[in-house]
Amino acid sequence: MPQTKAVHSRRFAVSTLAAGAFSHWIAPVTFGQPSPTVSRSPLERARIGAIGLRYQGTVITEKARAHGDIVALCDVDRHVREQARASFGSTAKIFEDYQELLKQQDVDVVLIGTPDHWHSKMVIDACFAGKHVYCEKPLTLTIDEGKVVRKATQSAKGTIQVGSWQRSDHRFRLAVEMVRSGRIGQLQTVEVVLGKNEVGGPFEQYPVPKHFNWNLWQGQTPDVPYIPERSHYTFRWWHEYSGGQMTDWGAHHVDIAQWAINSLPVEISGTGKFPDVKDGYNVPIDFSATVKYANGVTMTISDTGRNGILFSGTGGRIFVNRGSITGQPVDALSTMPLPREQFAIYGNDNLSRPERSGKLDAIINHMGNFFDCIESGKPTISDVESQHRSATTCHLANIAVKLGRTVKWDPEKEQFIDDREATAMMSRPQRKGFEVA
Repeated sequence: MPQTKAVHSRRFAVSTLAAGAFSHWIAPVTFGQPSPTVSRSPLERARIGAIGLRYQGTVITEKARAHGDIVALCDVDRHVREQARASFGSTAKIFEDYQELLKQQDVDVVLIGTPDHWHSKMVIDACFAGKHVYCEKPLTLTIDEGKVVRKATQSAKGTIQVGSWQRSDHRFRLAVEMVRSGRIGQLQTVEVVLGKNEVGGPFEQYPVPKHFNWNLWQGQTPDVPYIPERSHYTFRWWHEYSGGQMTDWGAHHVDIAQWAINSLPVEISGTGKFPDVKDGYNVPIDFSATVKYANGVTMTISDTGRNGILFSGTGGRIFVNRGSITGQPVDALSTMPLPREQFAIYGNDNLSRPERSGKLDAIINHMGNFFDCIESGKPTISDVESQHRSATTCHLANIAVKLGRTVKWDPEKEQFIDDREATAMMSRPQRKGFEVA
């Protein structure tokens, strides 16, 4: 039976899925029926490949099953990729090297669930391979990577969605709607609490397991002896691979805060206490930062307090986190409702979907937005530009914390003002053969 022109175009655009062991810690995930979303006919279903298949990689792959078939899986850990194939279908091809997966012509969509230091390169390579891409947050490891990703993807024909799924969570979106519509008056301050970084080490070095490609896992980062705590979930507590809570939770909360602020940073100050432990976690033990925006709003970022975001304005306050949204303006919605359709923040999202809150449910809508935009060709709700800018703010805060002082930032030129020391921290050395193009 011949395919329609639209389906053929969709097949061409949605062409690579890889699943890899560059991802997060393994945790129980129920695999079975796809997520409760509208299922597409067999001719319309995308062929999906996933790269990075520990916890978060498996979560997004499971949510994508409502929209396509899992045909390829990639991970540098043989145990992980074999377990993934057992979970997602014995007919899926498995790969150790994601580049081999990207060569597969029967892959339309690529899901990236790897640690942070692989995100930018994989997004670029997948786009060059003609694939649609869903990549976990944060989009980048450094500020300069974001500029490279933007430039490399500007002419990409595929659709890109970053996994900052709180943009598809009803509570967080409602908070942004209310701030942007003036329900708390003029926004003045935003307080973001992320939680403490882990402390640990020194950790013991071990021989590299035979089932684990440690060289490939390290990618652009320095080649160092194998320590189990460097990989899988705990990669986020090493500066080499991530940025601690500032980029882990910050890619969610700072992103939502900046979405509501609707401006860009111009001045950032920070303080932090750093561990001095050989072969141990090296992100700050204690940290805080203050970010001043071009429109006059001030945002504080702290590791201490109630996890969430507090918006304060001249006419009230709203607190939101993954469990609640509270404040007098929220209570007033019962008599003064807020029509969703009036908000430009939704972009190309489908407002007929049920309002969902909580990680596993919100990702259903986030993944749905991704596949909707594959069909329409329009930008996703967590596109490259917005997520580069949100990640940049997190990186700026980490740089200020590392320097222990104030830095000035030109958001238009995307460069520090008269600060060679801070400028040097906008990028990092990259190991030969793994450079972000």
